Amino acid sequence: MQKRLIVNHQLLDIMVMRLSHQLIENHDDFSDSVILGLQPRGKFVAQRIQSTLASILGKQVPTGYLDTTFHRDDFRRRDTPLTANATKIDFLIEGKKVILVDDVLYTGRSVRAALDAMIAYGRPANVELLVLIDRLYSRHLPIQPTYVGRHVNSLQSQRVLVEWKGEQAPEDNIWLITKNEE
Repeated sequence: MQKRLIVNHQLLDIMVMRLSHQLIENHDDFSDSVILGLQPRGKFVAQRIQSTLASILGKQVPTGYLDTTFHRDDFRRRDTPLTANATKIDFLIEGKKVILVDDVLYTGRSVRAALDAMIAYGRPANVELLVLIDRLYSRHLPIQPTYVGRHVNSLQSQRVLVEWKGEQAPEDNIWLITKNEE
């Protein structure tokens, strides 16, 4: 297995700051906007965005976490059952501008599942997608992000790993992993 660093911790901090400023440009004071991190990995991105926005705006932006396990199109096709993650949405999304947040956009299937899962909590006025990494040329569904940290060309056999400091990693980093062919 080969790991190639594509975003180091300093660049990741800059990306999060840039994405936060882009959100402020479009959502102003967030009076009718909310953030939903897609479980399991988008939760960490959403927390980082929320923290950055709080330091800039001086107030907390409503942020929750959405589990999509039972809305996935491959839910019943797996050999081992999927384990559900927690959903935490303690605010209304009816009529709100919702920013879905995930770490990596690959095929678009997780986002499709998130759209289905989100409807159980109300009908938003608008939905946008924020991702740290957009893996280009790999979409199975016509889903495109509104906000992107970085576009990455990658092969189907590769994967992108986002590591967060404290979660089994010494620093925040984003890696492109290639499995060795045998």
